[in-house]
Amino acid sequence: MSDTLHIVCPHCDRTNRLPTARLAEAPNCGACHEALFTGHPVALDDARFARHVSKSDIPLVVDFWAPWCGPCRSMAPAFEQTAAALEPAVRLAKINTDEAQAVAGRYGIRSIPTLIVFRGGQEIARQSGAMPAAALGDWIKRACQI
Repeated sequence: MSDTLHIVCPHCDRTNRLPTARLAEAPNCGACHEALFTGHPVALDDARFARHVSKSDIPLVVDFWAPWCGPCRSMAPAFEQTAAALEPAVRLAKINTDEAQAVAGRYGIRSIPTLIVFRGGQEIARQSGAMPAAALGDWIKRACQI
């Protein structure tokens, strides 16, 4: 990792430059002054996804889901728990495939839940199906090499 990271704010979507040494110090956004890491997944739409995937230097794990999907709803607490455990090393996000059809189509989402890990704007890992928190955390750590 470099000495400075670019972190996209989960509240206002502004890109913040942050010294790597300050990553674990509960930093705030320079624009909106909200916490850069909340311990919760970030809800993204088509426009917000583009910014978060392309401008952030930390891995982004996206849960492609839908409100009518039983396995998606059953995995939601595990995904929430994993976000709290892995931030600030990784940002977890959720995309409702019913509302963000362009992103879902671009990445060929055929079944949900599907998890995709992005680093540097590129897909580096993919997993379909619901997982418990321990398996989810292990898979993300292996995929992100953390």
